[in-house]
Parts: sequence; C-alpha cells; structure tokens
Amino acid sequence: MPRSPYREAAPEPGHRCRLPEPVAGRKALIVGQVVLVTGAARRLAGRFVRRVQRDPQVDRVVAVDVVPPEHHLGGADFVQADIRQPTIARVLAETGADTVVHMDVTGTALGGGSRATVKETNVIGTMQLLGACQKSPSVRRLVVKSSTNVYGSAPRDPAVFTETTPAKSLPSGGFAKDAVEVEGYVRGFARRRPDVAVCVLRFANILGPTADTPLASYFALPVLPTVFGYDPRLQFAHEDDVIEVLRIASHEARRGTLNSGTFNIAGDGVLLLSQCARRLGRPTVPLLLPAVTWAGSLVRTLGMTDFSPEQIRLLTHGRVVATDEMRETLGFEPRYTTAETFADFARSRGPGLLPPEALAGAVDRIAAVSQRAGGHLPTQSAN
Repeated sequence: MPRSPYREAAPEPGHRCRLPEPVAGRKALIVGQVVLVTGAARRLAGRFVRRVQRDPQVDRVVAVDVVPPEHHLGGADFVQADIRQPTIARVLAETGADTVVHMDVTGTALGGGSRATVKETNVIGTMQLLGACQKSPSVRRLVVKSSTNVYGSAPRDPAVFTETTPAKSLPSGGFAKDAVEVEGYVRGFARRRPDVAVCVLRFANILGPTADTPLASYFALPVLPTVFGYDPRLQFAHEDDVIEVLRIASHEARRGTLNSGTFNIAGDGVLLLSQCARRLGRPTVPLLLPAVTWAGSLVRTLGMTDFSPEQIRLLTHGRVVATDEMRETLGFEPRYTTAETFADFARSRGPGLLPPEALAGAVDRIAAVSQRAGGHLPTQSAN
C-alpha cells in the first residue's frame, strides 16, 4: 500500500499511534470522555473527529479505520485496525473508550473496493464491534449512523414514515439491506447491555459541498435518467447537520431531552426529483422502468456512479420521514431545510448543461400548456 501524506506527519497532532501496552492505573488518569470513532478515513467521519474533540467534556478521541486517512484528524489518535477482526476488542480495551460512534456503515466503497467488501464492513464489522462493546466494561454510550433506507421504497408506502412504521417491503439487497441487518444487531446489543445508552440515527440522503454518496454521484451526471411517469419526493440532510447531531448524540442528554433511541434525521420540507433537476440545470431523460434498470447496469459497468436497484426504487417511489422525535426527544433542530441543503450542494457542483432559470421556465410553460389542454404531466403514483 503506498504511503499517504498523512503518514509522513507522524509528529503532528492526530498522528497514527501504536496501541499502548496496558499500564497499571492508566484508566484512572482519564478524566473526561474518551470517544472512539469508526470509519475515520472517510471525509464525513474525519470532520466529526475534528469537531467532537473541541468539546470541553472530551478528553481524548480515538479514530479507527482499516486504512490511514488522507485528511488530518486534529488532535485525535489514529489507530489502524479492521473492525471486521477481533482486534477491535483490544482497541476498545486499551483505549478505555466510554463512547463509541460507529460511522463505518456506508453504501460506497473506500478506495475502489467491491460491494462485497462494503457489505462485510457494514455487517460483519458491526457484529465484531458490538461484540467488543458488549465485553467492554468502560463503554457507556453507543451511537450508530444508519439510514432511512431501512424503510425501503415501494409503491404502497405511507406518505410519511415514522420511526415505528414498518416497511411495506423490506429491502432485498444492497446498502438498504445492510442497514436493516445492522439495526437488528444493534437492538440485540441494547437488550444484552441495558446499561449502555444506544442511539441510532437514521439519516435521509446526505448532501453538501463535500458529499460523497450514491445520490450525489447521480446528481453529478450530465443528464439524469428518470423513471417515466414518476416524480418522487426526496428529503436531504446537510452534512453540517449530520456532524452536529452526531455530536449531540455522543454526549449526555441535555435537560428535557433524551438521546437514546432511534431517530429520523432530515431537513424540513421535500423536493421533487424534477425540481432537483431544474435547480441543477440538468436535463432529464424519462425512461421506462426496464430501461432505467438497464441504464443503471451500464453506468455501474462504466464506473460512473452507483446506480443500484435500491437507488432506482428511491428515484421511482421516493421516501419521506417524520422528524418530530428528532426535535421533541433528541432536542436537535437542523440548520438547513431540504431545499437549502440541495441549494448548497448545487452551488458546489457548478452549472449544468442548461441554465436553471431557462430550464425551469421551459418546464413551467409545458405544464401550463398541458393543463390548458386538459392533460397532465406524469407524476409519481399515490403513496
């Protein structure tokens, strides 16, 4: 493996460290919170590592990943370890971590890895990490980054999912199925360790200037393939809000709030896929569903984006979740609405093939003509 520039910066804060040998009385020297973060080589997790270490109650942050990050981690200690291996138990034991923030649950491979590697990290890695947490007497808080993908996307879905709404059709594969399995293991851990505060954060599609997600890759295409006859409703969570809500969940609950449980995290409001395309200045190509599936296979083969079956279902039926518990129980108020999140993302991507204003005007004129003629534009099926 080639040496990254990060490895060369060993003497600086945030250096890669060798696990210390156990020292008698070492844990007694730790006064504040010790936070262990998985998936630190990813940019979003790296941002969280840098942010949480600035909190006054945090004494030490330990960042863990199988490869060294290319970004700096501030004053955090980096431990190169694979959460799929039993060595993660030693990392927990020797760092004395009392808070574990599990961010290594993702839908995209790191460094060109395969889908099989992603699944192993998501599912097997979570199992190993939870097994280590179960044996660790020091762990008192567990935060897990999950996704609203657990609800799936189906034609008979409710208009809005709450945290207790069962999915009409459970995901059959891909990252959505991984997230369902991960949450099942987390619930089992919570039953076995009732003394640990467990918080599962189900994020809507994460976007922002530095977002690296399958949906961000889709919106980066010069022309957006869509499913003919459908205009799904979408929700987004801004990456800045993701960092802040993870920080809130990793600490003791504030007065009048509770940060244990499962919470949907999303910005206010929804956007239709057609609105997203207009705001990006991207033309759309409506295709019949079989053709969209074929196009998805083609772009995956070309390595352009992860146009997976679960993403096609999202772009067909959409998904909207309620966020009442996020506000009333967790006590988190996002800074960005769904529209503001998408606007910030769009600004970072530059202009599309068509000027957004001209594209919006053309679509609106077509809609007006269609209404006067007694017709209608295709819309998504009723939820």
